[in-house]
Amino acid sequence: MDSLLERIQGITEEDIAKYSENLMVGGGTPSTACIVSGEGVKLTDINGKNYIDCTSQSWAMYLGFGNQEIRQAVYEHMNTMSHIHQGFDTRQRYLLASELAALAPKNLNRVSFTVGGGPAIEAAMKIALKNTKNARNFACLWDSYHGSGLTAAGASWITTKASGKYTGQESFLSNVNNNFTRIPNQYCHRCYFGKDVKTCNAECVDFARLMLEKGVTGPLAGIIVEPIQASGGQLPAPKKYLQKMRKLADDLGALLIFDEIQTYMRIGDWYAANYYDVEPDIIVLGKGLGAGLPIAAVIIHDRLEGFTMNAEELHTFANNSVSQVTALKQIEIVRRDHILDNVNTVGNYLGDKLKELAKTYPVIGDVRQVGLHIGAEMIDPKTGEPMSSALAKKIRDRAIENGLILGTGGYKKFLLKFKPPLTVTKAEADEIVDIFERTLEELF
Repeated sequence: MDSLLERIQGITEEDIAKYSENLMVGGGTPSTACIVSGEGVKLTDINGKNYIDCTSQSWAMYLGFGNQEIRQAVYEHMNTMSHIHQGFDTRQRYLLASELAALAPKNLNRVSFTVGGGPAIEAAMKIALKNTKNARNFACLWDSYHGSGLTAAGASWITTKASGKYTGQESFLSNVNNNFTRIPNQYCHRCYFGKDVKTCNAECVDFARLMLEKGVTGPLAGIIVEPIQASGGQLPAPKKYLQKMRKLADDLGALLIFDEIQTYMRIGDWYAANYYDVEPDIIVLGKGLGAGLPIAAVIIHDRLEGFTMNAEELHTFANNSVSQVTALKQIEIVRRDHILDNVNTVGNYLGDKLKELAKTYPVIGDVRQVGLHIGAEMIDPKTGEPMSSALAKKIRDRAIENGLILGTGGYKKFLLKFKPPLTVTKAEADEIVDIFERTLEELF
C-alpha cells in the first residue's frame, strides 16, 4: 500500500479531534459518522459500523460505492492524462458531449462542461442573457434550490425566510444576485389554491403569469424550474404544470431552463424532459453525472447562440478528463445493465412499502415517489401540519444510530429523503424500510 494511504488509514479519533481545529465546513447535514469506506449502497465508519446510505452522498453516487469498473476506467485513463486545459480538445470530451446530446430531446444538441451544479446554473443564465435582448431578470420557483454561490443563491430558498428565518446566507445578502422573481412551485399536497389532483389545472402557473407580467421590470431572460423539486420537498411537477410553464416562457420571450441536477437518471429516464415530454431550452446537469467525480454540464437548444472562445465561460477544471471518462463509463454501465429499469422497479417497490408503512405510522403524511426520487413528508398527525424540524432531525439521528442514512428536505426540513444509489435491490429496499420502521417504533 502507498505510504500516504497507510498514514491516512492510521488516523484515529484522537487525531481527528486535533485536526478538527484546522477544518471549516460550510454546509451539509451534520453527522458524527467519520466514513472510511463503502461498497454498493453501504458505508462503513471509523468504528466499523455499517450504514445503508439513502443520500447517495449528496445524490451523486449513482452506481454506489467502490464500483470496480469505474475504478478500473479511472486507473487506466490516469496512465495517459488527467487535467487538460479547457482550450485543448480531447476525445472523451467530444464523446461525452455526443452521448449527452443523443439522450436529450432532439433539439438540444450542444453541450458545455463546467465544474459543479451551481456554476452550471450560472452558465445557463449566461446563455439566457445572451439570447434575450435587453433582459436581466429571471424567475425561479418558491422553495427552489440551485446552489449557494452569490448568483445561484439568489434563486435558492436559502436566501429567503421560507424556513422562518434566514440561513447562514444572511451574511451575504447584500451581494446576492437579486434579479429573481419567485413564482409558485408545484406543492400539490398542500395546494396554495385549494385544488386537488383531480380538479387541478395548474392554476399556480396562471398566478405566476400575473406575477411576471405585472411585477417584472423589462424583459424576462429565463424561468428556472426543477421538474421535481428536491430540497424544496421532493415535489414532482404534474405534466400540465410544465406544459403551461413552457407556454408561459414562450409568451414572455424567455427561455425555459430545466435544473436536472438531481433528476438525471434518478427518475427512471435519462432526463425529466423526456419523462414529461416537455422540451426546455436548456438542461442543466451535475451531481451524479460524473459517478462521484466533479463535473456538470449545460445542454442548449439548437436555435440558441452558445458560448464562444472569448472567456465567456472559462474554468480551470471545465475539461476534467477523468470525470468525463467516469461519466461515459457510467452511461455505458447503465445502458448495459438496464439500470433505469431497476430504478423504476425498485423505486416503485420502495415507494409502495413506505406508503404501506404510513398506514401504521400517521406521522408519515405523504410519500412522493418518481423512480428513486423519493420523499416522506413527516407531519403532526393531530393537525396534519408539517412536523417540526427538530423532531424530523430526531428521526434522522435515530435512523443513523440504527444504520440508515436519510436526507432531509422541505423548506423547514420536515421531509425525509430516500434516494439510495440506483443499483439498490429489493432486498436492500426491505432493509431500508425495516430500519425506518424500527426507528419510528422507537420514537413513536
